[in-house]
Amino acid sequence: MKKIIFATTNENKVREVNMMMEDFDVELCTMKAAGVDVEIVEDGTTFEENAVIKAKTIMEITGEIAIADDSGLEVDYLDGAPGIYSARFLGEDTSYDIKNNYIIDKLKDAKGKERSARFVCAIAVAFPDGEVITCKGTIEGLIAYEQKGKNGFGYDPIVYVPEYEMTTGEMAPELKNSISHRGKALEQMKEILKGRL
Repeated sequence: MKKIIFATTNENKVREVNMMMEDFDVELCTMKAAGVDVEIVEDGTTFEENAVIKAKTIMEITGEIAIADDSGLEVDYLDGAPGIYSARFLGEDTSYDIKNNYIIDKLKDAKGKERSARFVCAIAVAFPDGEVITCKGTIEGLIAYEQKGKNGFGYDPIVYVPEYEMTTGEMAPELKNSISHRGKALEQMKEILKGRL
């Protein structure tokens, strides 16, 4: 079984990605499990650049294949914010409850399609031979008028997906993983890894 280090300290992401990788013959190892404790400076200007920075850093430290994702929420009414700063939006220690309510409040005058938003996920895999591959997935939605749903994490309670008439925070994990930005990017990456491994 091939070992891949997942370059994240976000336990929610680890849980979600592990669920999506169940059918795949790799051992996904967290940074913690790999004994890696490093602060990675994400100074890229896009989701892809930040994912590459994380994956390459961990691959160089461990000498193992490393996978990283960089994801976030783009709200069109806010000119694409919070974007690549989604995790650090309004301060790194600010709760998502506060972040979500702030966004809802900012969009109080926005109607219909003006509330358009999307989750974006870029996934990068860095191989010890120096090759780096990236994939990207998105899920389109609208910013809800109030937070709904206790599933998921982060901005899930405020991204309403019209086709399913619910927020991603109200979706069962299996449904969310099958249509989510991370799910889509990971499916592409799994196809690429099958060829490489």
